[in-house]
Amino acid sequence: MASAKSVSVRAATQADLAAITGLQEAGFGMRYGGDEDEFRGEIFPVDRSLVAVEGDRIVGHTVDRTMTVTVPGERTVRAAGVSGVAVASTHRRRGILRELYTAQHARTEADGLPLTIFTASEGTIYGRFGYEVTILDTSISIDTRRSEFRSTTPDPGGVILETLADAAPRIREIYERWQQVTSGAQDRPDAKWGMFFADVERHRQGATSLFVLLHADGYALYRRSRREGRDICSVWEFRAVTPDAHAALWRVLLGMDLVDTVEAEIADDDPLAHMLTDPRAVQLTHRGDALWARVMDVPAALTARTYRADLDTVLAVHDPFRSAGGNFALRIRDGVAECEPTTRTATVSLDINILGALYFGGQRASTFAAAHRIKVDDPTVLRAFGEAFTADRAPQLGWFF
Repeated sequence: MASAKSVSVRAATQADLAAITGLQEAGFGMRYGGDEDEFRGEIFPVDRSLVAVEGDRIVGHTVDRTMTVTVPGERTVRAAGVSGVAVASTHRRRGILRELYTAQHARTEADGLPLTIFTASEGTIYGRFGYEVTILDTSISIDTRRSEFRSTTPDPGGVILETLADAAPRIREIYERWQQVTSGAQDRPDAKWGMFFADVERHRQGATSLFVLLHADGYALYRRSRREGRDICSVWEFRAVTPDAHAALWRVLLGMDLVDTVEAEIADDDPLAHMLTDPRAVQLTHRGDALWARVMDVPAALTARTYRADLDTVLAVHDPFRSAGGNFALRIRDGVAECEPTTRTATVSLDINILGALYFGGQRASTFAAAHRIKVDDPTVLRAFGEAFTADRAPQLGWFF
């Protein structure tokens, strides 16, 4: 049995591409289609990959790209978006992932990025590296027979059925406007848009190619399929910049003929259920983690976003993996933060994971305190801390990576 000491980590080269692809396919249990290969290599170029090598065999991999992600206050921060993390099943539990993440984090720190984010395939791995779930996703299923809108729900109209090719420029423009006002949403690079509009076969999962509903301030992309005797409309991506666009698009989606069920993902504060006469028509089908985050530089990250309430406190931040922790004076006035290392006694103590969880404003400090993951003696301090970090609008992941 090989140990971590027999494995070295190095930057990948183009010659490693086939082995990296094979490792990822085996790790994630899928085959990548040839119709997406041209895009995958541009979204996450091989020269941003790190590989763990035993002899001449690649047994581990991680890759990143720098993303611009929206944070509370309609500000943006540059973050390392990590993807493709895999260790060969023959080499598990030998410290290889730790070696990869040590190198990955060292590079992120050298790049001066205050935040690392990723979408995870497993939930038990990354806490020890300082990560925590920061955005949750909610999947719903709607029985169209029960989806009557309340008389108070607007009917703005303005939705047209468009082809994906013709709608592409408008979709990009609307997404960029939506990203600017949505915490957690990242910029979408040209290569990702290329894969998006190519509508590759692997992403269809047996359903049709994409249909497009287009509004001046929003869009809904959906597929049709038949499952267990029911006609399904699966919403692949829904983006609405304004309440009118939201209402108009949902009225069309829930009013289509020959559709029994509409499936979609919505934000935590989506008002859809309250727009219907029967809110039980909107059934929760899945609740899971959409995005994980780790704060790499506490002062840089905390001063990049805005806050809902004033605060003057000292945080004791424990970093279980790197050296980003310490005591930090955090002062917030009129939504703007100042943060710097201090020798003052802390009033709030937490792992760096929890800062990542709270960062986009979707999680609650009181919940983590109840779970004994935030230590604070004074309940008024906890309330003030939680109120400051809570955002006015629920965060959403822009795109899965």
